[in-house]
Amino acid sequence: MLQINPKDIPISKLHQYLLGAVGPRPIALASTIDKDGNSNLSPFSFFNVFSANPPIAIFSPARRVRNNTTKHTLDNILENNEVVINVVSYDIVQQTSLSSTEYDCGVDEFIKSGLTPINSNLIKPYRVKESPVQMECTVNDVISLGEQGGAGNLVICEIKMLHINENILNDAGAIDPNKIDLVGRMGGNWYCRSSKDALFEVEKPLRNLGIGVDNIPSEIRNSHILSGNDLGMLGNVESIPSLDEVEKYMKEKFSTEQIQDFSIRNKEALQELHSYAKELLSKNLIIEAWKILLIDKLNRK
Repeated sequence: MLQINPKDIPISKLHQYLLGAVGPRPIALASTIDKDGNSNLSPFSFFNVFSANPPIAIFSPARRVRNNTTKHTLDNILENNEVVINVVSYDIVQQTSLSSTEYDCGVDEFIKSGLTPINSNLIKPYRVKESPVQMECTVNDVISLGEQGGAGNLVICEIKMLHINENILNDAGAIDPNKIDLVGRMGGNWYCRSSKDALFEVEKPLRNLGIGVDNIPSEIRNSHILSGNDLGMLGNVESIPSLDEVEKYMKEKFSTEQIQDFSIRNKEALQELHSYAKELLSKNLIIEAWKILLIDKLNRK
């Protein structure tokens, strides 16, 4: 494995490695205003939410690597302590990218990108009409992480007003990930789209303790077919099905001939069971997968 001491490589190269390794990153399309009332719009992928009470979002405009200058967004925030964070959906990703162009001070990226400025309720910077979620924020603090090119500046924002397009909500009133259709930043020129086939669910660990991978029988845990993700799903159950449950399942699910085939204890039969269990896990049928995996144990009773 390649080992790199950050001090031994150019900052530009380190920057590329970090952006390639940490992703996808959400994008904050930050709208600010300077002391003369000029608008600025720029995207930042060093961004996330860090608290709900109080509601806090943090993003980081880094100092430019090539000449160690600061970005207009940071300059405006230090002057006015206000920012609108607009989230970026697939529908506006190209315009968002265009707004990242380093235009001269005073040039309005709303005009350059073709995005629509609309008034905020509580603060001076404009919101982006096309963004599905817009957060009006006051800035609680700006923490400088260094004075050299590439150093970040953590802008700690308190969300004072949240604007959500009702078209992205599901029937329960929650944000539907397919409808909001967010994009994430990767390394280089790459983005990813957080919708459709790219989405998958991972159930959170049980409130009660799961058995853990360490308690999975070794012949299953050491399977050459089941992946680490598969074992993680199997370990997130409170208890393993009993052999009586497995026997009942076999009689309900399989014919007598199939059960006889399962009773033939050889490598190919075991691999067939593990492959079938893997297929069930891909459909989130965890208990059923467990019963399939335990058929071999039942046959050894």
